[in-house]
Amino acid sequence: MPRTRSSYSGSTLSGYFPPGVKWIIAINLAVFVLCYLGGAAIQRPVTAYLALSAAGAIKYFLVTQVFTYMFVHFATLHVLFNMLGLWFFGLPMEQAWGTRRFVKFYLYCGLAAGVCVLLVNILVGDWVTPTIGASGAIFGILVAFGVLFPDSVILMFFLFPMKAKYAVMIYIGVELLATLGPNTGVSTVAHLGGAAFAYLFLKQRMPSLKMPDLSGAYKQWKLQRAKKKFQVYMKKHGQGPWVN
Repeated sequence: MPRTRSSYSGSTLSGYFPPGVKWIIAINLAVFVLCYLGGAAIQRPVTAYLALSAAGAIKYFLVTQVFTYMFVHFATLHVLFNMLGLWFFGLPMEQAWGTRRFVKFYLYCGLAAGVCVLLVNILVGDWVTPTIGASGAIFGILVAFGVLFPDSVILMFFLFPMKAKYAVMIYIGVELLATLGPNTGVSTVAHLGGAAFAYLFLKQRMPSLKMPDLSGAYKQWKLQRAKKKFQVYMKKHGQGPWVN
């Protein structure tokens, strides 16, 4: 029985490169290098056949795009940060679960993210915009890491040390806020789709895990906010000090 909840040390990163993470990174980098060296001559057919679009998947029956899109990157920073995220969070996940289970979970997250993108694009009538990249699957791995190793300290944005469970919540919160902002060309739908699938999958398949109560955390935040407002109001009217 694989471990379900633990903590890990960064020292486990040295001297071990599991096959699942290694081959996923290798495939992504191979496609990226091919597209980079081939330029527009390669990127056009790759976009048409491998990138995910509503027109391609539905009108032209290229349903495989829901799978292939997650292995396509055109920008250097895009593939760099995705593969760094996969390496950092995926390595301890594969160590805990084993290669087969980890790879299946990774692909499931990417597929779920792709389906979410496809459905949203159909609903809004966007049939031509292509989606590429592994970010949906990476966000699924990120959520799983936060659930299995909640108290492990990671460098959020590669700068700020923070427990994984809090960092994951902040990442998801940032994505939720981004969906309300202007279009930046980043598919927050894919990110949130992969993260939501991972959360629901783990909650169903691993009921022994203590999943973070997101709704309870939000209610607690609202309660604390109302309490502070009340304290400020009473203080203005000559009441206080307040102790807690």
